[in-house]
Amino acid sequence: MRKRILIIDDDVELCSLLLRCLERDGYEVCAVHTGATGLNRLEEKEATLVVLDVMLPEMSGFDVLTEIRKTKSTPVLMLTARDSENDKILGLKSGADDYLTKPFSINEFMARVESLIRRYTILNHDNPCKESRLAFKGGLLINPVERSVSIQEKKIALTNKEFDLLCFLAENPGQVFTKKQLYIQIWQEEYAFDDGNMMAYISKLRRKIEKKDQETSYIQTIWGVGYRFNKEAVL
Repeated sequence: MRKRILIIDDDVELCSLLLRCLERDGYEVCAVHTGATGLNRLEEKEATLVVLDVMLPEMSGFDVLTEIRKTKSTPVLMLTARDSENDKILGLKSGADDYLTKPFSINEFMARVESLIRRYTILNHDNPCKESRLAFKGGLLINPVERSVSIQEKKIALTNKEFDLLCFLAENPGQVFTKKQLYIQIWQEEYAFDDGNMMAYISKLRRKIEKKDQETSYIQTIWGVGYRFNKEAVL
């Protein structure tokens, strides 16, 4: 199956360059210049990867990313001319999978693209879950092959990082992990951000999979240490 890449960036010249480089490597590429057009195109045709600029007219890249994450877990590589750590953290918290600051080299861009596609669509055996299916009390079901999560047969939309985080914790019920350990495991790089970044991911994940009135919680906070998946939730 040919890999499709959607570029959403208002820099026409840059889009033309990226399109030529990607097509030369065998990718099917579509480039659009506004967030609304990009969202419409993504609805019409699924993409393997979205390359998304932060600074877009009318609708910012962060807003576009928020809309994408309501229904899709498509990997997103964000591009920006800003060199601000706060922007990077905001992008990652909003569900971006990687972040590249302009100006960048084409070699680095292509390497990031290849890495994201390999991570999420080719190397299924590298999925954080070793089991074919994980089932828990309350109707929580994790399917690593489909990278899907459902509760009582209702599908829950998670970002790629949220899925990986949930999957890793669920496969190790009762084991406590620090924020640093979780970051290194899921992002597979040195811990570079404050603890608030991981806390934000845990908080968003809890809101999606847990209800206030449910009897069994899934993700437990171990104050001063980190987090663990509730072993009492295992069927």
